[in-house]
Order: sequence, then structure tokens, then C-alpha cells
Amino acid sequence: MSSASLYIGLMSGTSLDGVDAVLADFTDATPRVIAHAHHGFASELHAALLALNTPGDNEIDRAAIASQHLGRCYAAVVHDLLLHAGIGADTVRAVGVHGQTVRHRPEAGYTVQLNAPALVAELIGIDVVADFRSRDMATGGQGAPLVSALHAALFTTDQPRVIVNIGGISNLTILPARGSAGEVLGFDCGPGNVLLDAWTRRHLDQPFDRDGAWAAQGEVDHALLAALLAEPFFAQAPPKSTGRDLFNLRWLEQHLHGHATTPVDVAATLVKLTARTIAHAAIGRAPEADVLVCGGGARNASLMRSLAGELARPVLSTQVLGIEPEHVEALAFAWLARAHVEHAAGNVPSVTGARGARVLGALYPA
Repeated sequence: MSSASLYIGLMSGTSLDGVDAVLADFTDATPRVIAHAHHGFASELHAALLALNTPGDNEIDRAAIASQHLGRCYAAVVHDLLLHAGIGADTVRAVGVHGQTVRHRPEAGYTVQLNAPALVAELIGIDVVADFRSRDMATGGQGAPLVSALHAALFTTDQPRVIVNIGGISNLTILPARGSAGEVLGFDCGPGNVLLDAWTRRHLDQPFDRDGAWAAQGEVDHALLAALLAEPFFAQAPPKSTGRDLFNLRWLEQHLHGHATTPVDVAATLVKLTARTIAHAAIGRAPEADVLVCGGGARNASLMRSLAGELARPVLSTQVLGIEPEHVEALAFAWLARAHVEHAAGNVPSVTGARGARVLGALYPA
């Protein structure tokens, strides 16, 4: 291993559960994850980031302060990762830091990820690559999903595949068979865990529904499900992406009016909503392809069962391919950092809708 081949990726996603970090070796064609670390957000930081997803007073000051706390959290998880791997900072070529999305409005031409990459570079002594989404948006793209580039590089095979990432928001990448004329496609499907997590926090005072055990006790309210599925985003043609700007508790509460549904039945309905929107997207564009799941949703047994039922076929996690589902997104930003350093394109125009392939990100030297 050398500094030319080792990269770190950091991802804090829409679920707001904390930061995932991976140290990856890119010596071979298939990257190898050497170490993984996770830091949950302190309750104060979680609350500050969640509040910044909606308009409020004194946003500029609050966002700047939250960014500094976030940067220190990123630096801490990098230090733990290096300690766990038993290597020094000088052996890592660069760190890809996604930042924390607090606004995503591609229809208005912008996306906002809170970050403090200069601070992170100062604290860890490693080159930092950040601001991955803005260049894609500058050329007409959605700026998301960006993980499709890694999916295509890592998971393409002789048979078509669908790779589903279920974080706070769910997205998928449709991979044509190697050597075929088909394009890589991808887009956000809708809510992944974001609504169920918020609903669980409200009613159980827990951060998430472990294994989907609570939702599994409920019954799907089909009238409520139909109302939720009437959201225009689901029928919108790709390229498309979304976030908490649309799918949040206010959106859910608007649809709950007129439905005398118990909290546990709402939870069951939210699981079904995620499964059905993913399955509809996959079946409509790759009806015969194998489906593999990554992200935290791959650990939700209730959701995985519901998705398999909607698809009428088995669904496995990327673990069967040697990549833990929780590692994939962070690995994607290690991959994107490497692409930036090597002046290689990081976006997939057929996914984001950009006018062309572009080198993504901005470099903050150590």
C-alpha cells in the first residue's frame, strides 16, 4: 500500500444518523475496503442539522456554526479510522468529504451541503476533496445521485443488475450487461428511511425502527398508501433527485388528514411506500435484472421482505459481492476523491442529466 492508492471517503447522509468513513485501497481494479468507522452525531448537532433543513431565523450563523462542528466530527472519525487501520495520515492520498445536505433544489439550480473542508484538511493533515455536486449542477445536472459512478465501476457484470441504495432517500442504478449498448441509468426513487425514522423518533423516542420490527407489527393502510403514492415526484420521469425538502414529516402529516390510522399502521405503510416506489422503478426499467441493496435500509428486515414481495423475486444485499451495505456510499466518495486527483470524470451524465462528463469536486491541500 502507498499514498498513491489509499483514499478515505466520508459520508453523512439524509438519515442524519452520523458519519460513515472507509479507508480504501485502489491498487487493483476492484477497490478493497481496509477499515470502516462510524461516528453518530451528538444530539445537539443532530438537532441543529435537522433544523437547518427547513427555513428559519438566523440561518447563516447557525449553518456556519454547525459546519464547524461537522468538520470537527469528520476529523475525529478520520483519526479513529487511521488508528483502527494502524497507518499514518501521510500514507493517505486524499479524503473525499461529501458534507451534509440541508437543501437540495435542482429545479432552482442549487444544492447545499454544509461542510468545513479547509478545517478538516487542517485538522487531519491530508488533502481533502469536497463540493462534489455543484459542477454537475453547473452543467445542467441534478447533482445526484453520484453513487451511480461507483456502482457502474464496481458492480457491472455480464448480466444486467439494479443496485438500490436505501439511506434517508432511496435511489437506484440500472447497470446494463458488460459490453451491451445500454446506458447506465439512475435516479432517486423517493423516501428511503427518512419518513420511517422521523415517525419512529416521534412515537417511540428511538432514532430508527431496528430491523423494521415495529412496522412489522402493523397493517398497511391501503387508502393512505394510495394517497402517498399520488405524490407527483413518483410519476416524474428521470433524471430526478429529491431530499428532505419534499419528503419530511410535514409532507406526511398533510396526507394523514382524513385517515384514522394508528401509528404502527402508518409505520407499516411507510415501509410499503419505500418498497413499492423502488420496485416500480426497477421493474419498469429492468424487469429481469438482479436487485442488490446497499445502505442502512439493507439491514431493515421488514423493508427487505416487503421489497422482495413487491419484486416477486429474492433481494440480497451487496454483502454477497464482498461489500458491506453500509460501506458503499462512503466508498463512493473515496472513489470520487480519487477521480478528482486523477482528473477523471466523476459524474454519469445519463444519470444526472448533465450536458457532459466533468471532473467533480474542489481540492483543499493539507
